Amino acid sequence: MHITITPQKLDANYSQSSADFVGYLEKENEGLKEAEMEHFFNQYGDEISAEEVVKEIDGNTAKLKKKEPKFYSITVSPSKYELKKLQNNSQDLKTYTREIMKDYVASFNREINGRPITIDDIKYYAKIEHQRTFKGTDFQIKENQPYATKILQLKTEIRKIQEGRAEGNIKKMKKEISKLESQAPHQQNGKRIVQGMKKDGNQSHIHIIVSRKDASNSVSLSPGSKHKASEVEMHGKNVKRGFDRDQFYEKAEKTFDKTFGYKRNFAETYKARKDFVKNPNLYFAALMKLPANEKALTFKMITKTGLPVIPTIPTNQAQIALRIFKRLRRGAEVAIKSSSIGI
Repeated sequence: MHITITPQKLDANYSQSSADFVGYLEKENEGLKEAEMEHFFNQYGDEISAEEVVKEIDGNTAKLKKKEPKFYSITVSPSKYELKKLQNNSQDLKTYTREIMKDYVASFNREINGRPITIDDIKYYAKIEHQRTFKGTDFQIKENQPYATKILQLKTEIRKIQEGRAEGNIKKMKKEISKLESQAPHQQNGKRIVQGMKKDGNQSHIHIIVSRKDASNSVSLSPGSKHKASEVEMHGKNVKRGFDRDQFYEKAEKTFDKTFGYKRNFAETYKARKDFVKNPNLYFAALMKLPANEKALTFKMITKTGLPVIPTIPTNQAQIALRIFKRLRRGAEVAIKSSSIGI
């Protein structure tokens, strides 16, 4: 499960309107028939128009400054293993969205009028998407980049020759380009993976726009708070503050598992992903204790995220294995962050 929470920015300041972001989320509906479109929805309503989303989010920003985010984007991307567990992608993901938004409000250390925050206290709109494209941050693009650079150089040389600004063997250069295209380590349907290419397979995921202000437009609720749980004195009163991201991510996993009867592997857990980056010794120790079949599946899942696999080493040589693991980890952090839950 890959979950990120992002304040929407525009240049140096935060975006003053959600219109551009909402428009971006409408891109998949272009050219589709009404019955094939995915519409915005919230906790209680379906088929909400883009215009209503913009109106409601933009009209719920009382007393927020230009340098404060007006809304947050939550992106929820189940893995291919998790998606296989769904019976109906769109409807199941809607059900899941409505459940994890309860987890979202439960992760705030805030009160409104002396009571805990409930799902009715937030204003959010969500949309299901079924396509993804490769981005510059994906490990496939990064590892294909040396080949892409050489191909671009050769194409530039060919253009110079064709324009009479240089001399060379165009036929030989084109042959070298074909060779580089096939040698690139990451291919899809026989073609080198490039930025902007659509990803194969089930790519269903969820985009959620949640207002910074509560539904009454009077209380600020920031999931970007640096505080997990604390109290501060304001206007002579003790006020609770903070948002526990760890709690939200872990609850989101458990909610998926409970809702769809999913058996989560060690490699898929938020705790394991976080330990991999923050505490490799703890991650490695837990990995080595797994049953053989689960350990094999863990390595398979790690490989799919673009991480190098640890060589098979007897457990009595665990210290040697740990040193190798740490060395591999240095080059793997970017892949983990781009393919797993945001930490």
